[in-house]
Formats: sequence, C-alpha cells, structure tokens
Amino acid sequence: MRIFFATAVAFLLVLFQTQTALSANLTARISLSSQTMVVTQNGAVKYRWPVSTGRKGYGTPTGAWSAKWASRNHRSRKYNNAPMPYAIFFKGGYAVHATYETKRLGRPASHGCVRLHPDNAATFFQLANRNGLSNTRIVITR
Repeated sequence: MRIFFATAVAFLLVLFQTQTALSANLTARISLSSQTMVVTQNGAVKYRWPVSTGRKGYGTPTGAWSAKWASRNHRSRKYNNAPMPYAIFFKGGYAVHATYETKRLGRPASHGCVRLHPDNAATFFQLANRNGLSNTRIVITR
C-alpha cells in the first residue's frame, strides 16, 4: 500500500511540474554576463534584446519567477519617482521595464531592475499581458 501511495504521489508531482512548465508559454531569459534578454514563446525564440541590469552595489536577483503584476506607467517609490514604463514585476520591487537611458543598454546600469529599450519593453509588456502574467516566466542567470 505504501508503494502504491508513493507512486501515486510521485506521478501527481511529475504531472503538476509538467503542467506548470507547459503553462509558462512566454519566457524571458536574462543573462547578466551578456546583458541580453531572449524572449521565447512556446519554445521558439521571438526576440533577442540588449538590457541593463544592476550596476555595482545594486544586484539583480538570479532565479526564475512568474510575472506577478504589470504597470503601464509605473513610477519608482524608492528612487525619486523615476519612470518605469511598461513594468512587469516579478519579485518584490524588481521588474523588467523600459528605460530612456538607451545608451547604457548592454552593460550594468540599474538599481537592480532589468531595463529595456522603450520599444522592446512595450512589446514585452503587450506579450505578457496577452499571454497572461501567470503564463509569463522571468529567468535570470549569471
């Protein structure tokens, strides 16, 4: 009986994990070392963009998260009301959002968020909202 129960639990866990992986059909993979973001939809690469992540003293967290909430015209409460348009929040105050400092894209320059060109941020914002935030994954690696 124990073996049957353990097998059933293992099967359900695998099924749940597979379902969770399949439901995240939009994925943004950010590489801190190359300062790039690759957006895939249903496993196919759709976009590859330069980003700016946390500069010295302001780390960008590594890991994987579902998008939590979106704000079209967000302003930072922490950093002097700084504009964060097209923000997709994934961990506390961390977000993928647009920047107007486009000359700094491709190298660390932020307070920890992932910054994109405004056109690219608008595209990602639209994709994330269209696919559903719960179906959108943010994966950040070194």
